[in-house]
Amino acid sequence: MACIIIDGYNVIGVMHRDIEASRKSFIEFLIAYSQKSGNEVTVVFDGYKSGSQFEETMVTGGVRVIYSRLNEKADDVIKRIISEDRREWIVVSSDRAIVNHAWSVKSIPIDSDVFYRMAAARLDASSHAAADYEEEDFSKDDDDDEYESPQRGNPRRLSKKGRLIRRGLSWI
Repeated sequence: MACIIIDGYNVIGVMHRDIEASRKSFIEFLIAYSQKSGNEVTVVFDGYKSGSQFEETMVTGGVRVIYSRLNEKADDVIKRIISEDRREWIVVSSDRAIVNHAWSVKSIPIDSDVFYRMAAARLDASSHAAADYEEEDFSKDDDDDEYESPQRGNPRRLSKKGRLIRRGLSWI
């Protein structure tokens, strides 16, 4: 069983006519995913602009749903949780700051789009979408763009980060 924490609006986006309906639909999706996968799922939504004075946490269908308090971003809540609760989290976000923080606290960041497609494929019980990501190349880190260091080791072996990402994807 994996512990997954998700940046909610990073996955569903905020450009919807009815954000409340989109959020509710996404939570229902996560409940179905959690029940099928057996993974512990936490989703965090921004309350930054219109939240309450206090952080709100509820459990719905086995999924922990957190709304950050007014003037606090979901990113800050996610960083705080994975820093304080020192488990190996799977952190679902495409936000570079969260990804970098996840690596720094020995958690595994997974891109939002990759997570959503793999979770949907698992719910649909079709392995076609999931198979597309199993072969993704994680051998080159994003941080290597500016400076190319001499390559060492076996060129056919994934980098340490690549191996961790592959392991995280296998839990999804």
